[in-house]
Amino acid sequence: MSIGQERNAGTMAPWAAGTPLQNGADGGTGATGSPPLALLRRIAGSRPAAAAGERCEMCAEPLAEKHQHVVDTESRALLCTCRPCYLLFTDSGATLRYRSVPERYVSFPGFELGAGQWDELEIPIGLAFFFFNTGMGRTVAFYPGPAGATESELPLGAWDAVLAANPAVSIAAPDTEALLIRAPGPERLGADCHLVPIDACYELVGRLRKVWRGFDGGQDAREALSGFFDHVVRSSKPAPAMVSPGARPVEGGSDGPA
Repeated sequence: MSIGQERNAGTMAPWAAGTPLQNGADGGTGATGSPPLALLRRIAGSRPAAAAGERCEMCAEPLAEKHQHVVDTESRALLCTCRPCYLLFTDSGATLRYRSVPERYVSFPGFELGAGQWDELEIPIGLAFFFFNTGMGRTVAFYPGPAGATESELPLGAWDAVLAANPAVSIAAPDTEALLIRAPGPERLGADCHLVPIDACYELVGRLRKVWRGFDGGQDAREALSGFFDHVVRSSKPAPAMVSPGARPVEGGSDGPA
């Protein structure tokens, strides 16, 4: 029985209302002669139906279709949460097992990554997302495909070179934000990079998995990807300028929620 059902006080089981047990043909005891099987059927029929829709995975409150998420940094699971539970884990400076996923989108207009550098990252397709995994103590990379999100064996030396050339991307929060990068290709001369919530990356992976055909995904996957990036671009604000590698962002940019 769910928490929601336990809170429903409008329906009582027959025995709680004082209904006497029966003495029927199959050996039950009571005063009226009705078989226990009939009583059990009435009990089953009186139970309230389970509430429809998703519930918060922390407190079991009903959730709206659009809701927020929390990362379990130990299991790597994404938990669907209500707003109050989400707000419990927003302190990035606290030592917590759970971390609320921020809602900001950030673009990096001056992002530098050539075709040769992308090849050095050993990503087999032209799209991947990267985030720092605190449990592993390093950056990990995933790319979409017909089986979902696939982890790439990221050469850390090659990734360090990307970070050195693009210090602004260091604003990404560990575990909860990712750098979504598209490689240079026929449709773009240079790579593009956006900081996005980690749940958005898995949403993209799920969309592409449903429509993926062949090695490169096919036309439906390309259309889904294009629509997703249209949303990312509209939601993004430019990253703060960096005065030098490893320096703090200077004032004048915006990295707040879209």
